Amino acid sequence: MKEFIFLINGEPVPQGRPRFVSRGKFVQTYDPKKSKDYKKLVKQQVKAQFHDEILSGALNVELKVYRPIQKSITKKERALRLSGAHRPVIKGDIDNYFKAVTDACTGLVWVDDAQIVSTKSKKYYSDQPHVVLTVRELEGDLVE
Repeated sequence: MKEFIFLINGEPVPQGRPRFVSRGKFVQTYDPKKSKDYKKLVKQQVKAQFHDEILSGALNVELKVYRPIQKSITKKERALRLSGAHRPVIKGDIDNYFKAVTDACTGLVWVDDAQIVSTKSKKYYSDQPHVVLTVRELEGDLVE
């Protein structure tokens, strides 16, 4: 089983709601600017770290999101957040972070995100906001 670990530096951005523009009879959808820019950043950083053939089989994907710590908190609360005792229960939603990162990796690390058959996602606080993406290639009908 192959495993790939990617470090994506920078403040994580959850996938935003799609925007709609009416063009006559047609309605066009697009990503909000912040989401689009973050996906571009993810793609650049993952591309610099991934030097293998694009994956085509079943995948397990784990995402660890490290959000920045708010400035206006006590030293005690800050320590609790850095230790992992207090975790982010604020927006963005974990599934939106997952969506933003996995969309950016489609066509780069894997052919289609439908290949992801199992996942695990976690949110933490950190002084250096980043994301750690772990991709495991599953063999056959391997059950975890």
